[in-house]
Amino acid sequence: VGAARGAANADAVAGADLVVLSVGARAALDTAAGLAVLIAETPVLSVCSELRITNRVAAPGDEALSLAERIQQVLRAPVVAGLHSLAAASLAAGKAEGDALVCGDDETVKALALELAATLVTGRALDAGPLASARALEGMTAVIVNLNRRYGGHAGLQVVGQ
Repeated sequence: VGAARGAANADAVAGADLVVLSVGARAALDTAAGLAVLIAETPVLSVCSELRITNRVAAPGDEALSLAERIQQVLRAPVVAGLHSLAAASLAAGKAEGDALVCGDDETVKALALELAATLVTGRALDAGPLASARALEGMTAVIVNLNRRYGGHAGLQVVGQ
């Protein structure tokens, strides 16, 4: 996908068609704010999920808005959210099994993110609705983390009946 080498954040966003914000939840807002001028109007795909871990059990964060919605508040660029069901370990081995979900309010940016998502999964890249749906996608990350811990796998999602 064009990200085959490491780079400083400022260099990584320069000339990008789509910035993928893939940092720990605690760093996401500060990273986005710190890069806001450089990102300018370049679309952003947030793959971050804010989780609370208590006694090795993951739960969604406590904030009313998703992390992606809060990132949208600090950027001028349109933000979409997705790929929350894809484990890094699965992607390291090639395409992840299952479907990828992407949500956002800007249809053009969402289409760009869905195009990227389609290259990362064996299943489909699916439009999961407006950016407000990121609350559910980010929360689903907690469910997947719990499944992976309990069963020792790399769980993903597959939408059936479509």
